[in-house]
This record gives sequence, C-alpha cells and structure tokens, in this order.
Amino acid sequence: MSRFVPERTFLAAKIFFNFGQSSIDCVVRRLSEEAATLEMESGLGVPERFQLRLAGREILACRVIWRSDRQVGVALGAEDQVEPRTENEQGRSADALMRGQMLALRAALDFVPLGIVLLDASLRAKLINRAFRQMWLLPDDVANSNPSFVTLMHHGRDTLAYEIPPAELEAYVAERVRHVQAGDAAPLDLRRTSGDVVRMQCTPLPDGGRMLTYTPVTDIVRYSDELKLLRDALENVEDGVLLLDRDLNASFLNRRMRRFWEVSEQEAASRPTYASLVSRVHRASAPDLPANELAKFPARRIAEVKAGDHVRDLQTPDKRRIRAHCTTMSNGGRMLTYVDITDLMQKAAMLETLATTDPLTGLYNRRHFLDSLEAEWSRFQRYYRSVSVLMLDIDHFKLVNDRYGHAVGDAAIRAVAAACLDGKRKSDIVGRLGGEEFAVLLPETSRSRARTVAERIRKRVMSAQIAAGEIQFGVTVSIGIAEATVSMSGIDALMGAADHALYRAKAEGRNRCIAFAPPLPASKAAE
Repeated sequence: MSRFVPERTFLAAKIFFNFGQSSIDCVVRRLSEEAATLEMESGLGVPERFQLRLAGREILACRVIWRSDRQVGVALGAEDQVEPRTENEQGRSADALMRGQMLALRAALDFVPLGIVLLDASLRAKLINRAFRQMWLLPDDVANSNPSFVTLMHHGRDTLAYEIPPAELEAYVAERVRHVQAGDAAPLDLRRTSGDVVRMQCTPLPDGGRMLTYTPVTDIVRYSDELKLLRDALENVEDGVLLLDRDLNASFLNRRMRRFWEVSEQEAASRPTYASLVSRVHRASAPDLPANELAKFPARRIAEVKAGDHVRDLQTPDKRRIRAHCTTMSNGGRMLTYVDITDLMQKAAMLETLATTDPLTGLYNRRHFLDSLEAEWSRFQRYYRSVSVLMLDIDHFKLVNDRYGHAVGDAAIRAVAAACLDGKRKSDIVGRLGGEEFAVLLPETSRSRARTVAERIRKRVMSAQIAAGEIQFGVTVSIGIAEATVSMSGIDALMGAADHALYRAKAEGRNRCIAFAPPLPASKAAE
C-alpha cells in the first residue's frame, strides 16, 4: 500500500537520530513515495541519516540529499539494502533523485529575493517563486495553475499594478508579451502604482522557454532620477558652472558657460582643456587690466585654478563684473562657478545645496561628512568592522585672528586642511565641521591605528608655516580619538566620544592626541 500523500503537504513530524536519544520537531512541506521536504528551526543540526516519524504513520528511514538554512530535502528508504535493485526500483531511485533535485531548486528559488518566473516554450509558467508572488500579489491558486504569461500580465492589469494610463494598458500588455515572445534580453524598468520600480529581464532558455527575473531597483532609479534632475538644474541655472577633472579638462559646461565661451554642445562633449577655453578669446579678465597685459592673463588664470581654492573677480568686455569661485573637488578636479555679483547673494543658497565641499578648504562640508559617517556606521553595525573618528581643533585660533586678521586666519585653516589631507590615508574622509574645527573618518580602523594617523596629522600641522606679511608662524592642533563600540547608540554618540577626548586634549595642555576610553563599570572602578 502506498504511503504517498498529496505533494503540497503540511504534516507534523519528528526527526530521531543518535539511536533514538535525540530528536528534532519538524513540518513536512512536501511528501512523495521517494522524497520529502522538511522544515525546522534550523537545518544545521540535522544529521545525514535519521528516522522520520509522521503523526499517526510508520517510521521512515531518511537520507539528506540537500539542505538550506531552514529546510532539508531527503530521500526515503534505507540506501544500504542487501538485495539488488530491480530496473523499476533503479528507475524510481533515479526519479527520486531528480525529484529531490527539483525540490531543492524550488526551495532555493523560493529564498531568492528576486522575482523569478520560468516559462515553457508556449510561454506557460512552470515555476513562479515566492518573491514574484509577493511582488505582484499573485494568489497561490493562480500561480500553481501553470498560468500563461498573458494571464500574469492581465493579473497586473486587473490589480492596477502598472503605472500606466488606463487607455494605454492594452497596448502596454501587448508590447510586454511581444518583448517576451521575441526573447528580448534588454532590461525593462517597470514602474508600479505603488511608486516602486522593478527591472525585468528576459533570458531565452535552450528548450525554447524563457526565464524572467524581476529585480527591485527603486533606490537605483530614484538616485538616477535625482542625478538627472541635478544635472538639469545645473544646465538651466542662470549662473555659469564648469566642472574640471584633475587634468583640468572640462567634464561639464552648462548652457551659460557654453554661451560664454561660444562652445557648441558637440565641442563641450569632447572635454576641451581649460587652457583652450581661457585662451581662445578674452571673454573675461581681471578688472581694469591694461591692454598690454591681456595676453598674459590666461596663463595667470590657469595657474590660479591649478593652485586650488580661490575667489576671483573678473570683468567682461561689456564691463559686467563676474565673481568666479574655484573649489577643489574630492576627486582632485575643480568646480568653477561664474556669478554676476548683483546676483551673488540670491544664488549662494542654491550653490550651497549643490556643493558637497567647503569652499575655503576644499574639504567635505559638515553635511557630507556626517552622511559619510552615517553610511560607515551602518556597515559597522552590519559587519562589525572597526571605524574611528578624529576631532581636530586649532589651538588658540582666536589669537591668530585677533593678531593677524581673518585673511591670515583663513590661511591657517587652509594649512591645517592641507596637513589633514597630507596625513590621512587614501580611504579616510576629512571634513570641516565649521570654524577651526575639523573631523576625520577612518573606516575599518581601530583606536590604535587611528592614533597613528592622528599623530601624523598633528606633526604635519606643527611643521606647516603660515605667512602674515613679513612674519611666518605656525599653529598646533588638539585631536580627540574615538572608536565605535556596540554600546554606542549612533553617530552622535561616536562624535560625542571624540569631542570628549578633544576636550581632554585641550585641558591637558593642547598640541596632543587623546583617545576616548569608556568609563569602567562600577564593580571594576571599585577594585
């Protein structure tokens, strides 16, 4: 008498092993005469061979043929029988192995986060995994009925899943069917009424069928849309924007700059050199520059841009005044913005929101630094990789401003910024938080290694010389060091620990590096 029950099963059972001394509760998900799929809290503790007792049924000998985190696939019946197998038994054994492999494939695909549909040559579904069913709210009775791809498309239409006007739905469905029938492998981004975006890709199979994959790409598409919006915004602002790479080739000129230098879109796409732009025509020069000095001005401008951050007032032939801001980018390039002085205050807020760098130093600004720290904190929480932060403050900076003026104070800030960049490692991120305060993010860095970086930066600051007229002087910095720990609640706690260490460095005499040490527990402190 057959012990087979319907394949989609839900039976309570118990696994026995170690001569009956150990057992594991499980649920039988699928059961046939030759194989079964079992689900339990964890598949790791299940031995290769065991006995399975079904509620109200006989005990079955089992051998594991595949396993996942919470499921195991087993072949039923002892493998070491003395009697030779008949041809029918061997055939059933091969069928059982094939069936076990199919069960393993189905179970594996059900754990894949991508939506997957396997279609046969007539475009009927042979397999629809769990992620696809959840993604499109597809009922199990429909998914298990081997629906055609057209039926799946109509389900999306009827449930209003597509972000398509009603009048265009039928044409949309027909085009999607044509795409799959043709085996077109070009990915399609499907926008849903929920606001999500799914990327569908069709792969032709050797048997004439198709494999369809559905990947959630909402964040990727959103970032792409935001990047396009940002580029469109830069393209259409009234101010001129020019982005240069580290070799001072123009990677982007917005419409205003193309008109300013009389450059076509095709020529702009060829990435002309900054030298060729400033040398072709004298579109702008230093205010009130004598005619005999005009020819020398392009070389001066190139040298200024190579030197890095600065603000330069320019004058056009029609006497308009333009203020050019040069900012050093994190990739070693430059961002040049050209603004009519009359519009300067009005445009400043917009440029500030677009920029990620501090215009005085070329370092990352506070917002970008904290965003980077937040991302690194997430990696720390997920993978427990070390991350440390340095907080720097220029010692007695107020005295520098009071004695030499704010222009020299700015020079001191730039000197400290340069020392930070020179002393950091390639993976480290330096930001100016405001005033004379800086911070350095050190990914995958322990406190001891962070101290090495901190000391290197401190010594480079000490060796820097700042000019104030005929006088040259130096400055020092105090540095606080903190490493992330699992007891910290977030980046505010990490920054607070580094700030606390910085306060100690200043209190202990300045020009030194102090690492934050969590307070000892009360029991340890008492000892």
